[in-house]
Amino acid sequence: MASQPVSPAERKQILRVIFISLLLDLISFTFILPLFPKLLEFYRNLESADASSKSVLNRILQGLNAYKQSFSRPINDRYDIVLLGGSLGSLFSLLQAIASPFIGSLSDRYGRRTALLWSMAGNTASVALWVAATDFRTFLASRVVGGLSEGNVQLATAIAADISDEKQRGSTMALVGACFSIAFTFGPALGAALANVETVASNPFATAAGFSLVLIVVETLYLYLYLPETLPSARSSELSNTSSSKPRTPAKTQTRTNSYLLLNSTHFIFILFFSGMEFSLPFMTYDLFAYTSAQTGKLLGFMGLLASILQGGVTRKLHPLRAMQLGVVSCAASLFILGRLSTEAGLWTAASLLAITTSTVVTGLNTLSSFEAAESERGEKLGNHRSWGQAGRALGPLLFCTLYWWAGREVAYAIGAAGMLGVCGLVFGALKAPPVTLSSR
Repeated sequence: MASQPVSPAERKQILRVIFISLLLDLISFTFILPLFPKLLEFYRNLESADASSKSVLNRILQGLNAYKQSFSRPINDRYDIVLLGGSLGSLFSLLQAIASPFIGSLSDRYGRRTALLWSMAGNTASVALWVAATDFRTFLASRVVGGLSEGNVQLATAIAADISDEKQRGSTMALVGACFSIAFTFGPALGAALANVETVASNPFATAAGFSLVLIVVETLYLYLYLPETLPSARSSELSNTSSSKPRTPAKTQTRTNSYLLLNSTHFIFILFFSGMEFSLPFMTYDLFAYTSAQTGKLLGFMGLLASILQGGVTRKLHPLRAMQLGVVSCAASLFILGRLSTEAGLWTAASLLAITTSTVVTGLNTLSSFEAAESERGEKLGNHRSWGQAGRALGPLLFCTLYWWAGREVAYAIGAAGMLGVCGLVFGALKAPPVTLSSR
């Protein structure tokens, strides 16, 4: 049975709930990003008193030091913490790659709302562990729990697809993408400010963690009170129970334009190169221009602000395939510039191009993926799609930074640009616009 259309008033209400809840979630998530260096330094200093101990952190640091010593070029000790943070980021992404398909499948079976509330329970536990993390082992546990339970983004994407027809799909997905850009513009700055307020001596970051926990709890209550179920089969059952005299319309036959192997592979390869470049930016800005963390944060904030403007004013009006084409070309150009730049003007030019990429590619991919999924499998397919992207994010920083230190900046970014040209080949030569998206414009 085909799903019943969502009324304009109900769609507007659900979109508002998605936007506010996802913004709360992502701001909470980004709190920790600028804190990683000092946070991990705190745990390292805490456990360095007994360097011979077999603590989890000391074992990780020993492994990272062995990895660092394998490079032909020496790596400044300043990057020990950066490498540790990158390793934790890769772990989080790997856990997301494992969990995302299961979360998506559960949302198809039990409903988006139910799956999202269970995901929020895991997020709450994760942030609560961070609040209580007076040692590295507890902090690591919080990252593991968070990696396995974070499902807000993929479920928000599925909900956005549930309540949007072909004409509305692209602009709705752009709204989800705009949440990312806004959160990454303001969340890190707010987290850094809260880190300066010390309330618990045994955990100097408890204030930021506590505020993050408040946001997560508020988000959970907000979702519980205001988010209705959007799973098409559940909505159809509710409507059929209240108006059984109405004839049922048969479900549409799903005709696929792009195979999921192609969409997922494109997602994986793009994120592999993009996330590697993204993680290497602090290395490069320090090496070339001696940027401080504050200066690098200003650069990233500029990218987030520009991306949010583009999401609201440009991406939502473009066909998803055209948006992707614009984004991957911009990314390839930026990588070429980063490999050869010698001035700060070149750096900010490359950052502007990367903001275009951030505002277009993943949003376009998610939109195309949602068109290819039948209503009954939308959560599973979008979960698998996210899983491939998270696998790329787990591998990208490790592979790209290894190349950066073994072969140098010029070679690393040249290979990255060549890889992105390969992605351009897939986007321009292999991906096709679903016919329904053409007829709706």
